[in-house]
Amino acid sequence: MESNIGFAHFLAQADMLGKTVLLLLLALSLASWYLIVTKALSNALARQRAEGFLKQFWAADSLQQIRTALLQQPRDHAFAELAHDALEAASDSEKHGMQKLAAAGGLGEFLTRLLRNGIDQEAARVEHGLTLLASAGSAAPYIGLFGTVWGIYHALVNIGLSGQGTLDKVSGPVGEALIMTALGLAVAIPAVLAYNAFNRRNRMWLARLDAFAHDLYAVITVGEKANSSAGDVRPLRANAKG
Repeated sequence: MESNIGFAHFLAQADMLGKTVLLLLLALSLASWYLIVTKALSNALARQRAEGFLKQFWAADSLQQIRTALLQQPRDHAFAELAHDALEAASDSEKHGMQKLAAAGGLGEFLTRLLRNGIDQEAARVEHGLTLLASAGSAAPYIGLFGTVWGIYHALVNIGLSGQGTLDKVSGPVGEALIMTALGLAVAIPAVLAYNAFNRRNRMWLARLDAFAHDLYAVITVGEKANSSAGDVRPLRANAKG
């Protein structure tokens, strides 16, 4: 058996279509891993910041204290952005009344629309990149299989032209072509696992954001918080004293 059989030999013998398949798999792999790493880091940072914000929010004595704190710190996660928009809407309604068209129906309806819109925007944001991961996970094995079939076809043609069909002449080229299938699986498996993990995280994140939106609505409209995301129920004064 020839000693130079291997992936480098297969790459040297591959035609333009085979190299295109390899480049496509490489591009899918790089894009998938880029999304996996960046989204994992972004999700971890967002969770850490949200935890700190929620502790600060429910430890505050008044909505005015929360509003002041939000103006002094970056709103770099969905919980802070949602609270800021809701508190600003409530403040505008107190100062200027409900004269704007967006506020038609009263403060309660206005807050409901605003909070729901904020949750929908966050849902769209966290979905970014998942389409590519899903596409890589579903398409990469078939792309690799196509490369395998194409490589085996060329290997058999070359064997037929040489007139030598012995095992040592067949096993090398066929084994090299099967590398394409392995590469397709190597691209697909991390993408599928990451897609499932991010989907689960997004469901939990949005469910918690939805619970916080209900609590925020109750704080602004009623003056006390519900028990869904805040723990124990305690009154929160609408205006700080002293």
